[in-house]
Amino acid sequence: MAGFAISNSDDGPKQFEGKITFYVVLCGIIAATGGLMFGYDVGISGGVTSMDDFLQKFFPKVYVKKHEVKEDNYCKFDDQGLQLFTSSLYLAALMSSFLASKTCKSYGRKMTMQAASIFFLVGVVLNAAARDLAMLIIGRILLGVGIGFANQAVPLFLSEIAPVRIRGALNILFQLDVTIGILIANVVNYFTSTIRPWGWRLSLGLAGVPAIILFLGSLLITETPTSLIERQKLDEGLAMLKKIRGTEKVELEFNEIVHASKIAQEVKRPFRNVMMRSSRPQLVIAILMQVFQQFTGINAIMFYAPVLFQTIGFKNDGSLLSAVIMGSVNVLCTVVSILLVDRLGRRILLLEACVQMLISQAAIGVILQLFMKATNTLHQDVAIWVVVLVCLFVSSFAWSWGPLGWLIPSETFPLETRTAGFAFAVSSNMLFTFVIAQAFLSMMCHMKAGIFFFFAAWIVLMALFVVFLLPETKNVPIDEMMERVWKKHWYWKRYVDHVENRNRTSDVEVATN
Repeated sequence: MAGFAISNSDDGPKQFEGKITFYVVLCGIIAATGGLMFGYDVGISGGVTSMDDFLQKFFPKVYVKKHEVKEDNYCKFDDQGLQLFTSSLYLAALMSSFLASKTCKSYGRKMTMQAASIFFLVGVVLNAAARDLAMLIIGRILLGVGIGFANQAVPLFLSEIAPVRIRGALNILFQLDVTIGILIANVVNYFTSTIRPWGWRLSLGLAGVPAIILFLGSLLITETPTSLIERQKLDEGLAMLKKIRGTEKVELEFNEIVHASKIAQEVKRPFRNVMMRSSRPQLVIAILMQVFQQFTGINAIMFYAPVLFQTIGFKNDGSLLSAVIMGSVNVLCTVVSILLVDRLGRRILLLEACVQMLISQAAIGVILQLFMKATNTLHQDVAIWVVVLVCLFVSSFAWSWGPLGWLIPSETFPLETRTAGFAFAVSSNMLFTFVIAQAFLSMMCHMKAGIFFFFAAWIVLMALFVVFLLPETKNVPIDEMMERVWKKHWYWKRYVDHVENRNRTSDVEVATN
């Protein structure tokens, strides 16, 4: 299937030739396994923390509160240590993302993915064999380092190998694997919860499977041409570009990457440059996409779905089964995003989702406010409606803010600040994931049903952000964003114009001297 991308130059529009090759699709599927690691961990945490055997061993106070009939429904799981079990991973991922940025730049995207799988595997072993809380937390920290490395390398890898017209779909394979990982974790938890007393160890230990797949698969895939050229391996980069595009006619795209690489080589301190005024549009959007993604409330629901469903009255098996249903919706609707993102564009998916998420969150809040008291349980019919609304919320997130939160930052930075800029995106995501994971159960205890109105208010801000500040990047080559996006945006162009005017002034001064 042949295709092309338009490249602007002094000689007018030109075409990047290329096909959607089987090898590119294979590389994308293997690399996206990094998302499977991330998703499995997100899904497994909530299920494990609802298992009695796990709570008895590590959090006996929570176990007692859970089974105390008079305990406030909203506060059964309010324990900082229990929240630290979930959130410590994301704090580690935050810190490691900056190291991963340097690894990506110096050693390539492929080696960074291999390092991610090794860190993750060591963490899995410690978690599955944990004898005390300290061993459990250390394992979680190593898992976090693996997640930080994988989330830095995989979206960049996918964006750089993809032909422009399927860049969105190929990049969203990462998020698709995240959702598949969550679903698999929910299914695993459903069955291991009946294995007494070591079912939780099996749940945690099976996290090693996607890490092994990523490590072995990474031995088969290529490094991206951009990374090879960036590291001055021009012949290898040219050969690999021909291979992944399925054609010998890659001179235009190769020259574009070489040109971007030369500019990048002149930047000695990319983290300083990404903070400059000229990089502000991409940096602000990358960070805000991560902040808003977390303040939809999605990870609060994903982390603690079984806990949430137990709170509204489901028994343990029922809560885990509800989480499986929710995970299935998550996977199916991420496929919708793959099919539509390069046809409809990014903005329309984000805006539609804001409306659907707002309605869902507000409706859940109203139901809990009216029917959920401190010590009662919801009537079964009402509880089922809560599950339906949660699934509506998850579906809209799955085709919008979930995958696009990773896609948009990975495709908007120029090469000279790409790894550094994306490191800020990853670290922002991990920071606010940590905040939500550490705070959600306490927030639910103190705010009760109001927590859903809290997230609904954030969704209104997200919609305004998309309307006024987020440009459309559909079908724009990754190295043409400056000319075709930022210089034409009603607000962000002032930052580009500022830099161009400053450069013109400098040129005049040099000529005068």
